[in-house]
Amino acid sequence: MPRPFVAYLRVYEPLSAFDTELSNRLRNVVETGPMVRSAVGEREREMWFRSQLSVPVRLLPGESADGSPSPRTFKDVLVLDPRDVPGADPQIGPLVCPLDVMPRSAAALVGFLATAHPALRDAAITVSMDSVRARAAAVLSQQPSGAVHAVSTTWTVPLPWFVMFEPERRRLRLETRDSPDRESSWRATMADAQARVSRAYELAASTFGERGPAKVLEDTAGWLEHFDGNSAVELDYGGLVQLLDDKQLQSDSSCEDVNAIVDALESGDAEIVAERFELLREFWGELAIRERFN
Repeated sequence: MPRPFVAYLRVYEPLSAFDTELSNRLRNVVETGPMVRSAVGEREREMWFRSQLSVPVRLLPGESADGSPSPRTFKDVLVLDPRDVPGADPQIGPLVCPLDVMPRSAAALVGFLATAHPALRDAAITVSMDSVRARAAAVLSQQPSGAVHAVSTTWTVPLPWFVMFEPERRRLRLETRDSPDRESSWRATMADAQARVSRAYELAASTFGERGPAKVLEDTAGWLEHFDGNSAVELDYGGLVQLLDDKQLQSDSSCEDVNAIVDALESGDAEIVAERFELLREFWGELAIRERFN
């Protein structure tokens, strides 16, 4: 079974950003063995299946019968060496990214209740809406930083996310499509990511208005503010690398194109903006077609 076709934007915080009890627990995970990055999609899928096959069915993946996080989730943590982040201070120690599957699911559930058609909502949710909202709110209120450490998207990557990264810093590993080591990702320090998002937002808002790309950038900037200033940010294609062959991955210029658009907006070069948008449309349009037929 292939990995889920999910891409991720993650924040890795230093252990010092967490309270003592959680920091000690995370330190133990660092020492005894954190998750492998490529296993994240399968782990999240497994947690969802377990929640639906439990008796009674769990509202959220990763929760025990009493509503507390399952002990199995305590090791659901990714660890990053700051030396693998361009410009990061190696003295800050290991950087950690809890998967936060329960609160991420709670946030998604709140969004589903707000946007789903009533018929679909009633078929999918068998308990009262008020109880669902209360449960989701309780889970989200327990987040130490007030925000989840990862956001995900299926089949594609929101283009504004690329502004946070320098194109030449891409980590590309062309293993076989089913290999867990196949990878396309970028990393940046929190300071660099925030500065680049701020610049892109100002240019996008003044050119296209407050909606569209500017809204994504505004939301991204607000999300980043929840985390420690010594954190690192990672954009990971995740399971999407299974959908792209080696030639497509090698020729993928999405990060370069998005950053070129930002530069062109600043210089007022509308021709470059149009050219780069067309390249992005061609590349990501193929994945959009695959999603439509699945």
